[in-house]
Amino acid sequence: MRQKPAPVEFDAQPTLLGETLSLRPLAAADFAPLYAAASDPLIWSLHPEPLRYRRAVFEQFFEAALDSRSALVVTDNASGEVVGSSRYYDWNPTLREVAIGYTFLARSRWGGATNLEMKRLMLGHAFRWADTVWFHVGRHNLRSRRAMEKVGGILDHEERRELNGAVHDYVVYRIDAPWNPPA
Repeated sequence: MRQKPAPVEFDAQPTLLGETLSLRPLAAADFAPLYAAASDPLIWSLHPEPLRYRRAVFEQFFEAALDSRSALVVTDNASGEVVGSSRYYDWNPTLREVAIGYTFLARSRWGGATNLEMKRLMLGHAFRWADTVWFHVGRHNLRSRRAMEKVGGILDHEERRELNGAVHDYVVYRIDAPWNPPA
């Protein structure tokens, strides 16, 4: 069995370098380029918060992401363009579980290899400490559900979660270590 560091050492804001993408800690200076990537209403049309493309709504999301101290901004290695974000949350050192979510990608990155590469980087990092990674997806967000299944997520259960004062229905996927990413 592989050795894992002590649970309290989980690094929720790493810098992760991939073949075509990089993920790095979110900074206040990332607001404008990240909002540019997020301002397309179609990105949020199936999301529990469908108005996140509006600046005022996105500002709340961005501030919460900064405050979380676990949010990552996703950039294209060739152009340096900001193409999305994600974050780790709900780290449980006793159960060695963490969640990945609050993820979005610019529509120009849908349907290709971007989501898989981002998940490879984030899961590879998480599995240095965790045995299970959870993903909460809006029940009616069929696009994100298909994306989770494409990367090997297993539908585990449904639950209700509060998000910005409103309760939403989620389906919860899991990926357990060792993860064998799809080709």
